[in-house]
This record gives sequence, structure tokens and C-alpha cells, in this order.
Amino acid sequence: MKSIMQFMFISMLMMVAAPAWSDAALHIITCQQDDELTDEKLEAFSAEWLKAAKTVKGGENLELRLNFPVAAKAGEIDVAIMVIAPSFAEWGAFMDNYAGSAAEDADSNSQEGLDCANGTLWESFKVK
Repeated sequence: MKSIMQFMFISMLMMVAAPAWSDAALHIITCQQDDELTDEKLEAFSAEWLKAAKTVKGGENLELRLNFPVAAKAGEIDVAIMVIAPSFAEWGAFMDNYAGSAAEDADSNSQEGLDCANGTLWESFKVK
């Protein structure tokens, strides 16, 4: 019985401590790209969105990466957009302030040419 209680206690601590040991929060959005939307146009839109996102409280340290499959069974995925926040605290602050922000405006004004699935949020940490 003592072992079970210790296991449950340690499990609960790990769930609470997870944001403390993670290096980053990754938001990954997979999209299909229309033929009219060139990689250059997508990069320009992404740079515009990132510039706007950095003006939002919590978004000052965001990074954005465009990932294109090279040798993968990606199915209908043409591009995976990855938004990286250095911590879950910063990601949470950004998301709390996203509604009505310049980043939301840039996002809603430039959706043409992309068909994106819902994004997923990942926890990331470096292995030393």
C-alpha cells in the first residue's frame, strides 16, 4: 500500500512539474498548400505574422518555422508550421492576449491558399 501511495504522489508531482522542466512549447499546424501559394508568399506571410505576434504580450520571444516534407510519408501535408515559445508561461500569456491582436488580424487576413488542420501543442525539452 505504501508503494502505491508513493507512486501516485510521484506521478502527481511529475504532472505539476512538467512545465518547469520543459524547454519549450511547440504549436504545430499541418497544412495543405494551394498551387497559387508559392513558398515565397508563404514565407512572407509567416514573417508578417511573426512580426505582429511579437507585439502581443507573451509573444516577444516566439519563433516560427516552416517545415516542408522531403523524404517522408506525409500524406496530404505540404507544410507543417511550427510556432515555438520558450516556455508554457509565455505561450499561455500569448494565447491569453491573442484575441483582437495584430497577430489575429494578420492570421485572419492571410488564410488564402492554406488549408490547415487543427494545431497540436507539444512539450519539448533537450536531452543532455
